[in-house]
Amino acid sequence: MSAQPINPNTPPDHVNIEIDGVAMTAPKGSMIIHASDKAGIPIPRFCYHEKLPIAANCRMCLVDVEKAPKPMPACATPVMEGMKVYTQTKRALDSQRNVMEFLLINHPLDCPICDQGGECELQDVAMGYGRSVSRFTESKRVVPDENIGPLVATDMTRCIHCTRCVRFVSEIAGTYELGGMSRGENLSIGTYIGKNIDSELSGNIIDVCPVGALTNKPFRFRARAWELVAKESIGYHDALGSNLYHHVRRGEILRSVPRDNEAVNEAWLSDRDRYAHTGLRASDRVAMPMLRDGANWREASWDEALKRTSELLAANKGDDLGMLVNPATTNEEGALLARIAKHLGTGNLDHRLRTADFADAPVAQPFAMPLAEIETVGAVLLIGCNPRHEAPLLNHRIRKTATRGAKVFALNPIDFDLNYPVAQKRIVTPNAMVDALLSLARAAGEGGTATPPAGMADALGRAESDDFAKAMIASLRDASSAVVILGESALNHPQASWLRALAQHIADSTGARLNALPQGANAIGLARNGVLPTARDAQAMLAQPRKAYVLYGVDPAHDLADSTAGLKAFAQSTVVAFAAYADEALKRVAHVILPIGLLPEIDGTLINALGDAQRVTPAVKAPGEARAGWSVLRALGEKLAAPGFDFVDFTDMQAGLGIPQDVASGTGLASRDTTTSEGCLQRIATTAIYRADAVLRRAAPLNAHTLTRGARIVLHPDDAAARELASGALAKVDDGRGTATLPIETSARVPRGGAWIETGYDATAPIAGAGAILNVSRA
Repeated sequence: MSAQPINPNTPPDHVNIEIDGVAMTAPKGSMIIHASDKAGIPIPRFCYHEKLPIAANCRMCLVDVEKAPKPMPACATPVMEGMKVYTQTKRALDSQRNVMEFLLINHPLDCPICDQGGECELQDVAMGYGRSVSRFTESKRVVPDENIGPLVATDMTRCIHCTRCVRFVSEIAGTYELGGMSRGENLSIGTYIGKNIDSELSGNIIDVCPVGALTNKPFRFRARAWELVAKESIGYHDALGSNLYHHVRRGEILRSVPRDNEAVNEAWLSDRDRYAHTGLRASDRVAMPMLRDGANWREASWDEALKRTSELLAANKGDDLGMLVNPATTNEEGALLARIAKHLGTGNLDHRLRTADFADAPVAQPFAMPLAEIETVGAVLLIGCNPRHEAPLLNHRIRKTATRGAKVFALNPIDFDLNYPVAQKRIVTPNAMVDALLSLARAAGEGGTATPPAGMADALGRAESDDFAKAMIASLRDASSAVVILGESALNHPQASWLRALAQHIADSTGARLNALPQGANAIGLARNGVLPTARDAQAMLAQPRKAYVLYGVDPAHDLADSTAGLKAFAQSTVVAFAAYADEALKRVAHVILPIGLLPEIDGTLINALGDAQRVTPAVKAPGEARAGWSVLRALGEKLAAPGFDFVDFTDMQAGLGIPQDVASGTGLASRDTTTSEGCLQRIATTAIYRADAVLRRAAPLNAHTLTRGARIVLHPDDAAARELASGALAKVDDGRGTATLPIETSARVPRGGAWIETGYDATAPIAGAGAILNVSRA
């Protein structure tokens, strides 16, 4: 038998096929549906989704394959050399129509009251392949709904058992909370025990559901799809800058959905980016400029408020003035703030609000390894990082490479609940993290060529590398490629300069690349636009209080590394606040509150962790008299007679800003203090996933979610027993300056000697930040 002729133009590892008479090539091992989609030939489907594993259980994509004895599912039939496929033959169309009829037998056909109406895949396919009159006369099946949390609503009678949600939760989210129960006509999708879905990506099951079985609970019954206008925007609750659309009706954002961007968020969206819009119109949103007269607040006109502001700033120029800027502030606002600071003669300007160690003059840098490459590495080392909560879609990339066989290692202050296997981990208290990393760095230096960081030779010489360290370093060095990821617990550590330098040394010694997760949606952009001190940094401004402060988008009770020191400094100073919200903590310290718009309400650009500048335009108007921050700063610059504020609109302003300049970190090291007080515990501080910024703290659905655990102290069982503390009781926590009374939980995930207290809650605000020495006793 002679070999089949080979087309000389066929790319390697491809085969020649025909679909509906159209000749094409397709990669070996790919499915018919991949080739048809690439060629623009439509094949109906329900269970198939390009980002999910193939299930082939809906059979809607049956096609006619030459010489095949029966119709074949296009999503699960591999292409073969010389294959001829037909999607429009009588056999193919009859098969698809019959499947459609079976799917509609038990469907409730309640389109008039279904939130999915107008964007439902079942509706669309039924128009082309359904019958006008049903032949089914028996009673339809009814399936009870489940309460799976405050974010996703269920109407399971509509479910067509495509299992997209099951595959997403198991393969993408990695939490295995949904599955099929029973068989045949009794089959139903649920959580087995009626529990909430605790994934940080749970909202994506709404998008993958082809019918109205899973819908957006906060959006439920609020609008129809055709009433909404889609506005492009980005997420601003972590440094990735996930691409999304805000769906707007009558000047209000009703929901947010993902916008495909393979380099950043693929087709997914974290729950906090999806539901954060619910916090935009909180009760304490500022709609008018406010001035404090004595102990009373009153609304004022913009002219009066800007006049008062300019007078206060002019009276407190130079070193008497400190300016603190939220790290999610846009590039344009940051550049204008830098101009005002220069005009007022102050070098006290900073956006690194949660940083505790400035010895190496740290600034956020773009990832050395792009997100898309992370899913192909052979080894990952997490240092002080809980990617599930800090950047959920970064964690998704790590999970993808872990499920493909990559080894993940962790050096953390908490045994975080990661949704993939960890090859080796070391869980230590904050004061032991430097020594643990020195051990790894010593192992990395043995046989390596990288020069030890300046000032670390003695410490590295005294360090001991154990078998754990040697095995971890060997895996990083032997991997095809590797990445070291620094997270919040490392970057906000009291001795973060050591951790940064050691992490870079380990990366250099093993051939890995270092990704430090920026602490703020635009930390990179603000550094490049000059929102950095030439005199006092954020920590020094609070340790040595200034006569006046400008707080730009800063919540003084929650956004600072040491909120106690901040509130004390602000209480004895003059404070001008540019703010979207005015809670009681801000009102106690501010003298002027100027209302500014949030990111979905303004023009601006942000630079994400990949180093990409992303533009946003207003999706809705800011409430009342609130204005875009750049517009307020322009007016203030004019009042101050500062140069560079003669532009008239956003485009004109952007043209005059110039090109942002890259900024490098320094090489200094903080002095090391490893002493602890007898009988005391060391605070482990992480940011609660849905309490990370002012908008999230006001998003009711997210704060009702089970991942928002509430203010609490979590102790190792042995530490709790030694203090006669029981889970569920109350503990008094004292750091020598402030006290808090918190409920107790016990967990072996916390190392002995540590006390895990999440930030972002009013009850935990009086306690000093990461690494603080705490006295914990019964309340």
